[in-house]
Amino acid sequence: MRRVRGFTLIEVLVALVIVAVGMAAVMSALTSSADVLQSLRERTFAQWVALNRIATLRLSGQVPAAGDTEGEVDFASRHWHYRQQVIATQVPGTVRIDLSVRPAEVKADAEHAWTATVSGVYGNAITPPNPIDPNWGSQDTPFTGANGTPGNGTNTPGAAPGPGGTGIPQPTTTPGTTSPTPTTPGAPTPTPPTNPTSPVTPGGTP
Repeated sequence: MRRVRGFTLIEVLVALVIVAVGMAAVMSALTSSADVLQSLRERTFAQWVALNRIATLRLSGQVPAAGDTEGEVDFASRHWHYRQQVIATQVPGTVRIDLSVRPAEVKADAEHAWTATVSGVYGNAITPPNPIDPNWGSQDTPFTGANGTPGNGTNTPGAAPGPGGTGIPQPTTTPGTTSPTPTTPGAPTPTPPTNPTSPVTPGGTP
């Protein structure tokens, strides 16, 4: 009768070690993926908080004062802490806004541990909606027409802006004169039709 040989204790232990190492690698990969997903989610929410804060400042219609400001806000069922830095630029009437955001439970100094930082610009060109008489600030742009009214954005370099900001000289007429009739180059000048009549002789046939 033939004897059947089984696994020894050492072989079983080696197999268990191999399985344990493989399972540990799989769990480590899953944990790392979950951490990355949580970090991306947190960074996305922090960026949205900063963008919402910048949009609120722009819609307020008031230029924020230069300096640092800190505050807290609730968003996505979490409490967030932000730091707002307003820095004057070399362009008159324009400031740069830096918003740094992190979860409120994170305790750190003012220079570290920020989850996201977003920068924006506020200036004279940003104004509350007013379709009747918008105030675009004191700085003229190539899209500004006469008397600061918005033009159609077709200013010609070197030409004085005409009505509506076209930058195309408008024809003018002197009082008491009529404007010349435009003609197409190369086209013959029309002549008025003539209708000559033959002289009629008394008693004769025309």
